[in-house]
Amino acid sequence: MRILHVNKFLYRRGGAEGYMLDVVELQRRAGHEVELFGMAHPDNLPDLPLADTFPPHVELEPAPGGLAGLAAGARMVWSPSSSRGMARALERFQPDVVHLHNIYHQLSPSVLAAVRRAGVRSVMTLHDYKLACPSYQMLDHGSLCDACVGGSALNAARRRCKGDSLAASTLLSLESSVHRAMRAYGPVDVFISPSRFLAGVMARTGLAPERLAVLNHFVEVAPVMPAAHRDGFVFAGRLSPEKGVDTLIRAMALLPPTVHLHIAGDGPARDDLTVLARQVAPAQVTFHGRLDKERLREVVAGSIATVVPSRWHENQPMTILESYAAEVPAVVTDLGGMPELVRDGVDGLVVAHDDPHALADAMLRLRTDPTTATAMGRAGRQRLAEEFDPQLHLRRLDAIYRGEPVAAGATSWQAGAQTLEGAS
Repeated sequence: MRILHVNKFLYRRGGAEGYMLDVVELQRRAGHEVELFGMAHPDNLPDLPLADTFPPHVELEPAPGGLAGLAAGARMVWSPSSSRGMARALERFQPDVVHLHNIYHQLSPSVLAAVRRAGVRSVMTLHDYKLACPSYQMLDHGSLCDACVGGSALNAARRRCKGDSLAASTLLSLESSVHRAMRAYGPVDVFISPSRFLAGVMARTGLAPERLAVLNHFVEVAPVMPAAHRDGFVFAGRLSPEKGVDTLIRAMALLPPTVHLHIAGDGPARDDLTVLARQVAPAQVTFHGRLDKERLREVVAGSIATVVPSRWHENQPMTILESYAAEVPAVVTDLGGMPELVRDGVDGLVVAHDDPHALADAMLRLRTDPTTATAMGRAGRQRLAEEFDPQLHLRRLDAIYRGEPVAAGATSWQAGAQTLEGAS
């Protein structure tokens, strides 16, 4: 097939970009012809054949002020340059299918208008909750919220969900309201969700079941590098409030002082977390900052478990899958798609969110019972081979492209259709 992947950034910026580029590599190895379309950006991959069709670069973090800010806001709602560029890319490449990822803001769903006019089949992988929640995270000032899922997108403005800013929250609310009113995502034939939970949330927004497919991400399983000794725990990810790292540090304060925690990553909460660690768990926490893949693998492989203490609805964190690849179990909270990835008592432990005592109990259980921890890690790796194999993912993705039923899409998403805590 000829496949056109569409994402606002075309370099390894985050999870969405990493997944897309890994899929592109898989597809090219399988013999597909694949090209990329996105926003012009100085960090994009070099020598992209369709680069001259890309809409111009716009910086939204931080958002520009004055007339430039108004223009950027208008582009978030509808981008004529993106639509024109997409039309030229489609005419030149002539794809059989367009696979969209994160197109919000810098591209906007205006690219879908060109796809519809060209009569090309399109699918879209959902990497977050943007189509259900204007501010992406289904949080209201740190508390779980689904007010916009089945209700008006203007709730985000009323609650100032985006950084407690009325202006920013109103802009996101208007963007989502306009897109919903004009059915801007109507041209998408199938929305691909990595978790049943996210699919359930999208079903609650009114998406028809035949437009939803559940397809797990995948992970390359390299030979295990046995650690000479496993000790301590590891968190890997962005250091921001919704990740719940403060709860993890408070859990460390409840464990013996010989237990150690490795934190790999950076973010806006790092300074506050460093202060908290010094106050409640001195000498027990090491902040490594961002680590390259190889060094992170070493840290994970030498740990008792990976801990994901999020207080928001994580979709399908790759850190859990990468932990399984090293035969290391995971301790996670009971939110979002994580309980789908971690079978409590089989390949890890699931605890209540925002509960340092429950988290500490789970961590202590694995530390004092290394035989069980090892068995859980092996079960996780076995599950990767059965459910998260790259070639299996590719076959299922090909079937979605062709409009065929997919086994991964036949699973129930009742877990995502439940009433969420904090809804009003």
